[in-house]
Amino acid sequence: MLRLLLPVLLGLTGLLLGGGAGYFLRPAGVAAPPGESAGAEEPAHEEAAAHGEAETSEGPEYVKLSNQFIVPILDKGKVASMVILSLSLEVTKGSTSEVYAIEPKLRDSFLQVMFDHANAGGFDGAYTDGANLILLRQALLETAKRIMGDTVSDVLIIDIVRQDS
Repeated sequence: MLRLLLPVLLGLTGLLLGGGAGYFLRPAGVAAPPGESAGAEEPAHEEAAAHGEAETSEGPEYVKLSNQFIVPILDKGKVASMVILSLSLEVTKGSTSEVYAIEPKLRDSFLQVMFDHANAGGFDGAYTDGANLILLRQALLETAKRIMGDTVSDVLIIDIVRQDS
């Protein structure tokens, strides 16, 4: 029992430490999750305005979904491996709060797409192959557009990891 529990605990510890490091070392231009103050970014905007630089209001925003997606891969009815994904959405400027407001519905629909992808063998073998990831991105984008309309222009796979047991 301990032989099985130790690798799982080590894997979870590594994921938590990596996630924490990524959170604290993220670039300054990444949108802050809801409830966080973006006070550190305000002086840069004021400084840009003082130098006569105009802000671009036409560019997209990138919204990182709060939690990772965990997809079990089954083999003969048993969990053979787990795939863990982190996603971000490319949305129109000013739509960040709309994404966070509807995030539970997005997560539910995205998980269904990922489960279907896993059941079709999309995470087997060379799961990072370009063709596999393009199919997954397209399915996720179609789902996001069905829920949010033209607010979403792309789905970005930020991290993808498979842990075989």
